[in-house]
Amino acid sequence: MTKGGTTPARAPRSFNLADVWEMAADAVADRTALVVGDRRCTYAVLEDRANRLANHLAASGIGPGDHVALYLENCPEYVEAMLAAFKLRAVPINVNHRYVADELRYLLTDCDARAVVTQPSLVGRVEAAAVPVGWPLLVTGDDYESRLADASPERPAVERSDDDHYIIYTGGTTGLPRGVVWRHVDAFFACFGGGDPMRTRGPVERPGQLPERINDEPFCYMPLAPMMHAAAQWTTLSRLYAGDKVVLPTGSLDPVGVWRTVEAERVNGITVVGDAVARPLLDEWDRSGPYDVSSLVSFSNGGAPMSAATRERVLRTLPRVVLVDGFGSSEAGTQGSTYVTAGDVAHGPGIATFDNSAKPTIVVRPDGHRVTPGSGEVGSVLAGGRLPLGYYNDPEKTAELFVERDGERWLVTGDMASVAADGSIVLLGRGSGAINTGGEKVFAEEVEGVLRGHPAVYDCLVVGVPDDRWGSAVAVLVQPADPAAPPTLDELVDHCKQCLAGYKAPKRLIVVDEVVRSPSGKPDYRWAHATAEKALGRGNGHGDA
Repeated sequence: MTKGGTTPARAPRSFNLADVWEMAADAVADRTALVVGDRRCTYAVLEDRANRLANHLAASGIGPGDHVALYLENCPEYVEAMLAAFKLRAVPINVNHRYVADELRYLLTDCDARAVVTQPSLVGRVEAAAVPVGWPLLVTGDDYESRLADASPERPAVERSDDDHYIIYTGGTTGLPRGVVWRHVDAFFACFGGGDPMRTRGPVERPGQLPERINDEPFCYMPLAPMMHAAAQWTTLSRLYAGDKVVLPTGSLDPVGVWRTVEAERVNGITVVGDAVARPLLDEWDRSGPYDVSSLVSFSNGGAPMSAATRERVLRTLPRVVLVDGFGSSEAGTQGSTYVTAGDVAHGPGIATFDNSAKPTIVVRPDGHRVTPGSGEVGSVLAGGRLPLGYYNDPEKTAELFVERDGERWLVTGDMASVAADGSIVLLGRGSGAINTGGEKVFAEEVEGVLRGHPAVYDCLVVGVPDDRWGSAVAVLVQPADPAAPPTLDELVDHCKQCLAGYKAPKRLIVVDEVVRSPSGKPDYRWAHATAEKALGRGNGHGDA
């Protein structure tokens, strides 16, 4: 008997991302693969449409190594286009759907796009970005459907390999976006779950083992992030490779819609991106809940830190779920996770603590020696194991961050951490976001995590601002929980000093209407720096401590 399909599971020829997908599509053809709004499709239908799109792109001149830009909000076509590109040995390129013409022009030029798939509401921006006339431009809707209808449903006759490329562009929250180039085989294991998305069955050693990894009972998964974000791409495809059902939300975050979808689709797991996504969900629960979430078994976080206060709220609100706090990056893949259940301690030192079972991870001092576990020393985090080839068209940055150590290749992640006595990694924050104040280093994410636990703080970002006495002073931009009653600087300082050394407490306070974040919930530190400097330069909105 097959696992919900009509064809015995066929072992993929390699760990190529298209080969693995086709294995799953054959094994569970009749299962629901994707739900997006009121649109639903089975594995067989998604496979048919991906084949037709691949054949249409091939007829338009797209082939191995060509880059296909996906300038789309969440929709079935996003997944279809990724799979279609993989089938041709082409490379799908994620493009932030909020980019305007200049940003779009930069990314399309940087990635050497050969085609663009977009939606009607974004066509004007593509045209304003001066896309070359020779590029195929495919717009979802009637024309897209007509082109698929005219294309062959047969799988393209392309010999693929583990060495085909997958590229994910970083968010560019602190600089220009860069394309991270992975080999398919490395991405499959480091990013796409390696055939074991829950990490419960152990490693796969050869492609022939993958058919038996198809879940007998499909898991229903919903990522609360746009598909242009690595976290959504990785978790979505890892679930499809396991024969599961994926529910993609549309539009901006709608907390009521999320809980109603959990009820209607019997969702088993959701993933959020830090407090910016988790807190609105919890607020809606407090306003209108409870909802029927008896199907929900996991509540995962990735892409941005989750504060201790929010972790505790999740476990109070959903005592039956496992809270999975993941850590990784576009350059490292998944590095580690922490699993917490009701009754466990939902907080600890730093912004997260994880083991390094998912990927070899070490912490090194400036002199190159490894940090001694339990010493309290702070060092740079290096990730090993399966890594990308580097950055697209940026050999200098590749050489800077991908280094050799004792004959092995390591990624300098930019994160700072200490090592607990048991060997677990205690993450403190980004080195690039460290504030040197009076000779002491303060990590923005660590302070933010504590401040979000204050009842008057809904959201916040911490940055360093110039200061005659301290060199840099810790400044916090706060979105109040109640705009009519914002917290005072003294209140925030007192709150911080209960958990952190006094020098980490903020010395400046800027109250804002809203903290600006990316569509996926990641912080916009460029906005935070500019806003703080503007406010403090006018002498408004701040105080001294």
